[in-house]
Amino acid sequence: MIRPPVHRSLHDMEPETVNPGMKRRLVWGERIMAGYLEFKQGTVVAQHAHDNEQLTYCISGRMRFTFPDGERVVRPGDVLVIPSGTPHGAEMLEDTVEMDFFSPPRRDWIDKTDEYLRR
Repeated sequence: MIRPPVHRSLHDMEPETVNPGMKRRLVWGERIMAGYLEFKQGTVVAQHAHDNEQLTYCISGRMRFTFPDGERVVRPGDVLVIPSGTPHGAEMLEDTVEMDFFSPPRRDWIDKTDEYLRR
């Protein structure tokens, strides 16, 4: 069965406030998810890992990611691909807007069981 395309405007969607420093809007299909995320400067995403492959695209601001092998600072226009199962965390060095893409979709984000973000 062929499913119809999904067409949404991220800016028309009501953002979810995940914690005081983070808002997000989500769109997903069967095998991919896009998240439009807005962070306040100083927000920290605790170190975590997931089975989903992740691609992060920085729209504005700066983020410092930490990995077992060191740090990466991501700036506007930068793309970061995080392989499945890789431990990582992040700190927002400025107010930041970015998009995350996951394959497959993050079930914990859909179900709002992503406790590492809600603390």
